[in-house]
Amino acid sequence: MFRKLIATDDDTASLVLRVVTGIVFFAHGAQLALGWFGGNGFTATMQFFTQSMHIPAVFAFLAIMAQFLGSLGLVVGLLTRVAALGIAVVMAVAVLKVHLAVGFFMNWFGNQKGEGYEYHLLAMAIALALVIKGGGRSSIDRALTAREAVPRA
Repeated sequence: MFRKLIATDDDTASLVLRVVTGIVFFAHGAQLALGWFGGNGFTATMQFFTQSMHIPAVFAFLAIMAQFLGSLGLVVGLLTRVAALGIAVVMAVAVLKVHLAVGFFMNWFGNQKGEGYEYHLLAMAIALALVIKGGGRSSIDRALTAREAVPRA
């Protein structure tokens, strides 16, 4: 079962999607978990999610970890499908709880009350492609499951 979870081919497109998505979500995850890049850090983020957004603490914690640890998993290609699924779920919840009411488009000109959900749809599509395909070329998942041809005696 575990082997099937991490099995992947040597696809370069998966590598590109995985690494770029991992880098983007690392920045967001580091804001939430560590307070880097202008973020509020773990305690303040947990407080905001649980008190202001009324998200149960366990799900708030999982959202932070999905973006922070999941991003690291994507960059190196470890448990790619799990990391990508976590990010897809976080994006879906963000759309449903916050961005759907604003509309489709991002707030390019500052005339909306918040950001639309177009970015989230793209992130979900990329994450779901990684759930389907796996980590691809240069992933730890690939290294753990690639079968090298062993000459028979």
